Amino acid sequence: MPGDVNETVHSGENAGDYVARMARAKAAVVAEGYPDRFVLSADTVVVIDGAILGKPLDAEHAQVMLEQLSGRIHEVLTGVTVSHGQSVVTQVERTRVRFRKLTPNEIAAYVGSGEFQDKAGGYAIQGLASRFVDHIEGSYSNVVGLPIALVDSLLHKVHNEGASESDAFWF
Repeated sequence: MPGDVNETVHSGENAGDYVARMARAKAAVVAEGYPDRFVLSADTVVVIDGAILGKPLDAEHAQVMLEQLSGRIHEVLTGVTVSHGQSVVTQVERTRVRFRKLTPNEIAAYVGSGEFQDKAGGYAIQGLASRFVDHIEGSYSNVVGLPIALVDSLLHKVHNEGASESDAFWF
């Protein structure tokens, strides 16, 4: 379900605080309608030189983003929230990604593919843009959009709060 919230970055807010706030806010909106259910929410951004790159507005914006990332290291941050009843936990996963130097033709071809749409930073590491990445430090699934190991850890934490060891579950 979409957790429709105002996604404006607050003045002076750093990227980690922003994605954590977004994940909590989206989870809270959804949890209102499903108070007895587990709710998982996440928000991902790309950060370079302290600037937050969300989803590109259009092809031209995607091109500008890819030009910024070309030949440089950036971070992918995902805020993840898991809630169940009164139990709410949020954590931020950080992954460093280095792009090789991209040519203008490569950027134009990638943007022309349309794959940039609805992707933080204007690229999908699991798709055509995989060839742009020459190094990664951290969780690959975080760059795809959902850090699976972190999600598993948070689900267990929320489920096991107040539960006995015999109540623990495995997926």
